[in-house]
Amino acid sequence: MVWLGINLYLFIDTFQWYEKEDAYLYTRVMLHSTLAWARASAMCLNFNCMLILLPVSRNFISFLRRSNICCRRTLKIQLDKSLMFHKATAYMIVLLTIIHIVAHLINTERYNLGHSKEAGELQNKLSCIGRNPNESYLNPIRNYKTDTTKEILSTVAGVTGFVITLVLVLIMTSSTELIRKSFYELFWYLHHLSIIFITGLLIHGVGQMVQSQTPQSLLLHNVTYCKDYYNEWGEMEQCPMPEFSGKKPVTWKWILGPMVLYMGEKIIRFCRSQQEVIITKVVAHSSGVLELQMRKRGFKMQPGQYIFLQCPLVSQLEWHPFTLTSAPEEEFFSVHVRVVGDWTEALFKAYIPEENVFQEAWKLPRLAVDGPFGTTTTEVFHYQVSVCIAAGIGVTPFASLLKSIWYKCCDPDTELKLQKVYFYWICRDTCAFEWFADLLLSLEAQMAEKGRVHFLSFHLFLTKWDESQAMHFAINYDIKLDVITGLRQKTFYGRPNWDNEFKQIADNHPSSNIGVFFCGPQALSKILHKMCASYSSINPKGVYFHYNKENF
Repeated sequence: MVWLGINLYLFIDTFQWYEKEDAYLYTRVMLHSTLAWARASAMCLNFNCMLILLPVSRNFISFLRRSNICCRRTLKIQLDKSLMFHKATAYMIVLLTIIHIVAHLINTERYNLGHSKEAGELQNKLSCIGRNPNESYLNPIRNYKTDTTKEILSTVAGVTGFVITLVLVLIMTSSTELIRKSFYELFWYLHHLSIIFITGLLIHGVGQMVQSQTPQSLLLHNVTYCKDYYNEWGEMEQCPMPEFSGKKPVTWKWILGPMVLYMGEKIIRFCRSQQEVIITKVVAHSSGVLELQMRKRGFKMQPGQYIFLQCPLVSQLEWHPFTLTSAPEEEFFSVHVRVVGDWTEALFKAYIPEENVFQEAWKLPRLAVDGPFGTTTTEVFHYQVSVCIAAGIGVTPFASLLKSIWYKCCDPDTELKLQKVYFYWICRDTCAFEWFADLLLSLEAQMAEKGRVHFLSFHLFLTKWDESQAMHFAINYDIKLDVITGLRQKTFYGRPNWDNEFKQIADNHPSSNIGVFFCGPQALSKILHKMCASYSSINPKGVYFHYNKENF
């Protein structure tokens, strides 16, 4: 709302200024209100182009998350939505670009018509100013029969405007969900055209196409009085010929700071990419998941954080985010990579050759690591009751969290504010449970040994099975341990009834602030968000569900 408010204020304030300012009176005679539309949209474009780089400056976001500025939960939630804000700012840039382009196309036609008889005597007079060399002019189009398209593309503003518009179209179309999921590499590479976009933006205003009356001319040529005596300009002492000049570009003032910050981010990433990463273990799970265990000097993490990985053997430029699945208490850090695209498939083949030949650690392809970076999941320990919900490979941030809980419960000196954890995991097939089952078994046994059986509640849901599996489940239903996971808590078949689940949790903890953490598809996220709102009490002393979604 603050961002929208600033945009609205800047647009209205700039619009009014260009509609009323005396220096632009003669420009308004030529262009009418489209001058104000073009300049107001340009002002808001400067503001949004300043902001667009900040949400993707991950080290800056991590710094804010750790600082005292963001100690309040409300501010931290905004940081968790940094990518959403990045997208919203991009959509705003598209809208403002359309307004700016349409306004200037109309301006170009009006400049061209300024030489025609239909335009009026004052417009003709203004268009004729500056016919002699080294004289200032108001109308950049010097003849009526000028081809306006060629005229636009022969100017700095026209060429840069065309280039940055083309780049913007490419970036936006490649950022759609369909392209991003199916052709991630295309999205990744085209997004780096933003360098051309920013460069073009900086150069765009250098041409100074829109002219205004100079301050010295305004002192000698009073527009309020002289506009009615345009036939006598240069002959009357009170009304000398007006002089015009372009406004100096100011875009660099808006985006210089974020550019320096973003360049700092890139330098940090480059420095980190040069640091040695030792791969200690590689595991191929049957569910198409590659586990990589690594060590790196000075690497410190928190549960739920994520890193960016680059494998130069696969691609020299691409970095991909992966949630850490290890706990801070372990001597290594690990990620679980599911094969879902070209890059992940190439990574899998690089570390697990088809012939299954053993490879010594020093012969493995080199990895570069950037991070770790904070996410909303790191807030789990700040609630007395936390509900962790994962879908498919979205379980990875909770692997780190559950491991950390296990270590903290083993340490008698650690006091936990967290008193109860509900863990939901929804999977399509039994293979997906494989790599995570050992951790859940260890946790369940540890909690039983410590007398804290009720501390951690598992709710595992299997959504897809065949006839033979169904028969096997039915025959072994009465066995004490679950036939899929080996846990005491049985696997459910089908999808959870979220109304029943949230109602039960609300009844169990009537006066609590409950943190709900989710990692998975957007469709389920919307349902859970609604559930949190539905089952939160209006009474301040009642139960309240705080919804948090993993974004990276």
